Amino acid sequence: MTAQPDFDDRTYLPVPAEQASVLDLVAALRTRGRDVATAQPRLVLGDGREVTLPDPIVEVLAQVAEALQAGLAVTVAPQHLSLSTQEAADLLGISRMTVVRLLECGQIPFDRPGRHRRIRMTDLLEYRQRQRRHAEQALADMVADTERLGLYDTDPDTVRAILTEARKQRGRD
Repeated sequence: MTAQPDFDDRTYLPVPAEQASVLDLVAALRTRGRDVATAQPRLVLGDGREVTLPDPIVEVLAQVAEALQAGLAVTVAPQHLSLSTQEAADLLGISRMTVVRLLECGQIPFDRPGRHRRIRMTDLLEYRQRQRRHAEQALADMVADTERLGLYDTDPDTVRAILTEARKQRGRD
């Protein structure tokens, strides 16, 4: 069995002096996405050898470059394909006990090869995507309701009173 290399989490901060080259990289990656005839991007190593970059790597580089361009820090954190409940919690930004509850109620599939639960990365990412879609839909519904009721043009205290009354009415139904 070959030993896995030891990877560290590392956060990269944008450097203003290097932003011009980041902008060039973002522009090149965006242009490549539109121009199918463009040769596959390559990485030129220090010794002159060239390595062709597969599309998933190009997508990652584009996201990193865009984040740095926007002045955001980027953290690279290698993940195993199978995660512990604590690793899943860290990735989702919630407590381990919340992850355990999600597993036990069937929201996220898991395996228990021994004493500990193991979560496949793909299942966890699918759950996160579902949650984001639900949150986006809920926000869109709230905005539509607010627009329909004309509440954007109403005094906040009046809005509060209307919502309080609506909740009371719903409780009586």
